[in-house]
Amino acid sequence: MAGRIRDEDVALVRERAPVADIVGEYLQLRGAGGGSYKGICPFHDEKSPSFNVTPSRSLWYCFGCGEGGDVITFIQRIEHLSFTEAVEHLAQQAGVRLRYEQGRAPSAGDQGQRQRLVEAHRAAAEFYAEQLLSPEALPARRFLSERGFTRADAEQFGVGFAPPGWEALTAHLRQKGFTDKEIVTAGLAGQGRRGAYDKFRNRLLWPVREVTGEVVGFGARKLDPDGDGPKYLNTPETPIFKKGHLLYGLDLAKRHISRERQAVIVEGYTDVMACHLAGVRTAVATCGTSFGEEHLKILRRMLLGRTNHGGKVVFTFDGDTAGQKAAVRAFAEEHGFESETFVAVQPDGLDPCDLRVRHGDSAVVDLVDAKKPLYEFMIRNVIEQYDLDTPEGRMAGLDAAAEIVASIRNEGVRKLYGVNLDHWLGIMDEEFVRRRVAQHMRGGRPSRAEAPRSQGAAAAGTEESDPYDPRDPSLRRERQALKLALQYPHLAGEFDLIDTEAFTVPQHRAVREVIRGLGGVAAADDPGQWAVRLREAAPTEAQSAFVTQLAVEELEIYGEPDEHYAREILATLRSHSINRQVSNLKSRLGRLDPSADAEEYQRVFAELMTVEQQRRRMRDPAAGGT
Repeated sequence: MAGRIRDEDVALVRERAPVADIVGEYLQLRGAGGGSYKGICPFHDEKSPSFNVTPSRSLWYCFGCGEGGDVITFIQRIEHLSFTEAVEHLAQQAGVRLRYEQGRAPSAGDQGQRQRLVEAHRAAAEFYAEQLLSPEALPARRFLSERGFTRADAEQFGVGFAPPGWEALTAHLRQKGFTDKEIVTAGLAGQGRRGAYDKFRNRLLWPVREVTGEVVGFGARKLDPDGDGPKYLNTPETPIFKKGHLLYGLDLAKRHISRERQAVIVEGYTDVMACHLAGVRTAVATCGTSFGEEHLKILRRMLLGRTNHGGKVVFTFDGDTAGQKAAVRAFAEEHGFESETFVAVQPDGLDPCDLRVRHGDSAVVDLVDAKKPLYEFMIRNVIEQYDLDTPEGRMAGLDAAAEIVASIRNEGVRKLYGVNLDHWLGIMDEEFVRRRVAQHMRGGRPSRAEAPRSQGAAAAGTEESDPYDPRDPSLRRERQALKLALQYPHLAGEFDLIDTEAFTVPQHRAVREVIRGLGGVAAADDPGQWAVRLREAAPTEAQSAFVTQLAVEELEIYGEPDEHYAREILATLRSHSINRQVSNLKSRLGRLDPSADAEEYQRVFAELMTVEQQRRRMRDPAAGGT
């Protein structure tokens, strides 16, 4: 690995790369008097030129945005390169041979080889582009046309065609003076027993460029479904092609990414083309590999500017793909990159290319505009796999989603997603959800004994095996209501108005059903025998024993209960039940798309309004509440 470039060589690069000449390659400069120049700043939007270049000091400065520096800094900013990369870039232009203080410096042979491989790729790209106009390339042109791309579009992106012959490109490059060894080393040909043969045959090709615009490899798609080889084929790893360090389209997108502080990650080369042509000029794609940490580091230089915060990264692939998991891993590793990460997925699953063909450019723009935060997308995808209308489903969804929330490194963001998760599930117990997430952070699987305080043991399967904590406040409230119905049925007339679903654990619901089965508390004509009848009517021994326990357990009150006490206990239980219904319905509404699920959305909304009216009546006795 090359070490630090010697200071005297860096100084020589600055001397041999005049700042006005280099800057003038990127923007139009005009004289500003005193030997200085002015131009429109490339780093922010402006109408009047405030970008100044002072050759006598070898410096540039923008009075509009405050950016400034020397020729190396300018190349770093405009090309989004590291310091070393910028110096090497300028040194190559200026003909300066760099020396390195530590590590192994690139030898003259290494530098010469790289230049030869880049030149071979430049010649190959020109050859492939010319071949796209040949009669043999009709299937390739048809492929592009069917996806909404014109000849001008193909030329803009340098799309080409590899003829079906075994030596078409190899023979062409030999004529250009390249050896078989160079062609094979470049990844443009393979080495067989009879010599070199073309790596790409009868394929549509996209040139993959470095951020500087140099072609270093190709991505190719098979045109004949019955032909040999994989559907997609990329240049193999070579001295200049490292797929984990390259993003297709970055040479076109880099300035837009920097200006808009947003990068859109798509899956394919045609998706990049479709996005750029539709107006989403920040789109890039990986080259036959998952999005990784090195890709993120490349984008970081463009998104963050002079700060270490901000910027948006939008992924357009499906949440169930390996790409999403790889993206999450990349962001987890790159701790210093505090970017906002989003996912934009079309409901019907169309990728940007197909979306543009079917619905036009505006649909692609709308897709990106409708992005959702990555973690929200992941969490919602997970919990939607469960039946959130049942306590069991909510608990299963909670455990599945808590693992995702626990993986969020930022404490504040993690806490807020815990609150959101509680809302999306309709659990109504943020503290319980927080504890569940904390358990996953410690690496432990939450025990079944820990049930949400608002749901009790509702997630369990049977009352005999369910954990049951009578100290739980919500369970105590339900327990008091049941004891009233068993011990003082003459005071608990309103108990019959309470639905079974108002009780949150199977044990309580079972007793409520036994009471209902005997005709409700209204049928308790003999209070002394009422508990006995209920005990005998219980379908299992466990339920019979539980009825007995409730019948003899004291109420939590000093003295004898009266109608006021009974009314208060039952009203509180009904109130909490209705609050739970409201929360559940709001949670369900939050999971519905008002446009895509219009009918179901209206039905749930109407149900919510009905329950809200019931809640208002309960709170206002004058309106008919109790």
